[in-house]
Amino acid sequence: MKILIKSCKILDRTSPFNGVKKDVLVEDGIITKIQDNIDSEVDQEISFKDLHVSVGWYDANVNFCDPGFEIKEDVISGLKAAQSGGFTAVSVLPDTQPSLSNKAQIEYVLKNAAFSSVDIHPFGSITENLKGEQLAELYDMSESGAIAFTDAKKDVSSGILYRALLYAQNFGGKIISFPYDQSLFGKGQVNEGKVSVMTGLKSIPSLAEHIRVQRDLSLLAYTNGSLHFTGISTKESVDLIRDAKAKGLNVTADSYIINVLLNDEEMLSFNQNLKVLPPLRSEADRLALIQGLKDGTIDFICSNHSPENIENKDLEFDLAEFGTIGLQTLFGLLCEISDLTIEDKIELISANPRKTFGLKELSINEGEMANLTLFSPSLEWTFTEDQILSKSKNSPFIGKTFKGKAVGTINNGLLTLAD
Repeated sequence: MKILIKSCKILDRTSPFNGVKKDVLVEDGIITKIQDNIDSEVDQEISFKDLHVSVGWYDANVNFCDPGFEIKEDVISGLKAAQSGGFTAVSVLPDTQPSLSNKAQIEYVLKNAAFSSVDIHPFGSITENLKGEQLAELYDMSESGAIAFTDAKKDVSSGILYRALLYAQNFGGKIISFPYDQSLFGKGQVNEGKVSVMTGLKSIPSLAEHIRVQRDLSLLAYTNGSLHFTGISTKESVDLIRDAKAKGLNVTADSYIINVLLNDEEMLSFNQNLKVLPPLRSEADRLALIQGLKDGTIDFICSNHSPENIENKDLEFDLAEFGTIGLQTLFGLLCEISDLTIEDKIELISANPRKTFGLKELSINEGEMANLTLFSPSLEWTFTEDQILSKSKNSPFIGKTFKGKAVGTINNGLLTLAD
């Protein structure tokens, strides 16, 4: 298949064409020409106002609930949502039923994505069945395609994390920590502070996060392993990770887009779809996340796409489950962060997560495989419920008008265009 992308601005700091407008010709999944004006017979010509192209976007934290909770989401519906959001790759969490704790379960997920334009890079669990008792088959899962290991939002003891950090070094594995001390978190609902007092809801202190970051960094320094923190939300955590990087520890981190964009005052609305974990934090915390993204302390942004059916969300606030879907709105939300350049934003959802997990570096250049996201940073659109491709509808942004949208992807020789 021959695809011609006309007059697109290329955003890729590894490309000699970065920052300039060119025509891009893709033939059978390979970028064959990048020139000022290409005149060629093609199967598909793409021309769009304010068209930009980057290497394919990668959301490195999604839950497709498959196997076991397909009523909320499955691999097929999740991949459709990812595709619509402009992603050519995702990493799925292992907290399914059964959990992604062995070779067979990793292969199951990969098989379901075999013919998609969205690649899956699965995370295996740290412990067998996420029970926190003994290490899962980390090496076997790595050989089958798992790129890192996490117990999702389950608590991991010091002893287990210590052994995981040591063992994973045998095959270059990376451990992922969701840093929450469950004994401090308890039955908390919202960030501890003025908002928790005003709403009367049980609080989640920031201490529950950064005390666990402190513990995990101590274990990392002792073992000399490789550790990634997901869902960083507090200023204290950002400061600890910044210091650890300055000391040369092999640590990386991400934050979720909703925590980067919104603060805990939003919770005065009692909107269950804004009930997320980590909770929306203070404005000082939010600004610290942005600074961490700007100076490289936080390596990338992800959606933490967490589908929940209406029975788990349309409840009294303290009974509703945590989580929101986010694959289709991540870029629109990211475009609202004025403190970051468009080049920085694209790297945070493309090159940086790939670098973090040691995936192949992509580049927009002649002779390279076409793994591309097509988008317009200026396109205005309104997110409606009938546009949601996930099985679950738990988004706080239904009805919101965004500026910035993915309009298509090219990957695995497949072209997808937005409706």
